[in-house]
Amino acid sequence: MSLVKDMSLAPSGVRKIEWVKSYMPVLSAIGDRFEKERPFEGKTIAMSIHLEAKTAYLALTLARGGARVCATGCNPLSTQDDVAAGLASLGVETFAVHGVNEEEYTEHLTKTLSCVPDIIIDDGGDFVSILHERAPELAKNLIGGCEETTTGVARLAARDRAGKLNFPMFAVNNAKCKHLFDNRHGTGQSVWDAIMNTTNCFIAGKRVVVAGYGFCGRGVALRAKGLGANVIICEADPFRALEAYADGYLVMSMDEAAPLGDIFVTTTGCRDIILRRHFEKMHDGVLLANAGHFDCEINKVDLNDLAEKVETRKPNIEGFYMKDGRILNLLGEGRLVNLAAGNGHPAEIMDLSFAVQALMMEHIASLLEKLSPALYEVPAEIDRLVASEKLRAEGIKIDKLTREQEDYLKSW
Repeated sequence: MSLVKDMSLAPSGVRKIEWVKSYMPVLSAIGDRFEKERPFEGKTIAMSIHLEAKTAYLALTLARGGARVCATGCNPLSTQDDVAAGLASLGVETFAVHGVNEEEYTEHLTKTLSCVPDIIIDDGGDFVSILHERAPELAKNLIGGCEETTTGVARLAARDRAGKLNFPMFAVNNAKCKHLFDNRHGTGQSVWDAIMNTTNCFIAGKRVVVAGYGFCGRGVALRAKGLGANVIICEADPFRALEAYADGYLVMSMDEAAPLGDIFVTTTGCRDIILRRHFEKMHDGVLLANAGHFDCEINKVDLNDLAEKVETRKPNIEGFYMKDGRILNLLGEGRLVNLAAGNGHPAEIMDLSFAVQALMMEHIASLLEKLSPALYEVPAEIDRLVASEKLRAEGIKIDKLTREQEDYLKSW
């Protein structure tokens, strides 16, 4: 039994799923093979990923392989109610409603895990947290799982270091076919899609402050530069700061950038990146957006404390009215702006990420021996296979090393 907002929305959701299917050829080919080989027969897969059309198509691909699939979102504002209804109408048990509170969100996660899965896909680590702390009994059948995003991998690595990870997990985010494209190019495009569509503001000539110069920050900065913005990078890592400097960006601390920026985008995966002392320096009309997994990078407590009044100025834009007359504008409640106020990454990009996920589900399901609880990397051959299949699907041919060349590269 699914739990969605309104099943009458299903036709709209199904159309969205059919649309993205047209731009995900690698996942489609995997699904065709799964349907013939049925690698998940008798297995249950629970997944918690931003519940929009590309995620729904991944769920359906796994179902084609014989899996019982139970799906939920990983952020209350990224769920698209019509897609959730569409997915449920197509036979996937779905527990997700847009805009729920924290208690309801956790209830949806727990209901999804109540299928007692054999394999999980997590995005941000909420599934793993529940299976360790709130309902460990629901992990009794668990063979292993995969983590989709940087923040979740960081949480898993911390558990692993502390000896507190109770089952094997694979860091899909670390696969080349994920972070090199999804984090950089997917985030870069989708963040600016969301900001521009939500605000209808001009980007050229604006001073854009990007906090964090990992793969997500690089993508956001690159697209901002391409749109004609003057880009400032704030970083805590000296190597990344030097890289940003060498890439031609201004590099400074957030204290220095706060009075200069017109648009602020956080991409760090850390907390308290923009605080009271920064808000106090910002000029009237700034846009504040977060592209990190959790809504803790822009400190909303400080922002609320400083404001005399808070009101919705447009959908997905809250205006915080300061005592001195300034208005600071927060997009998407400080949650992932590209999903809370947009449609997420392009389908062609998610074709790569979700092809890796699908093949990793097959890999885990086929394990003959149970892995020890630990954080593992995606096998290189799976990563390389996805890259090769994407090139083939795009009609791109590349060179192949001769035997002599391979021997030369291996010799001293």
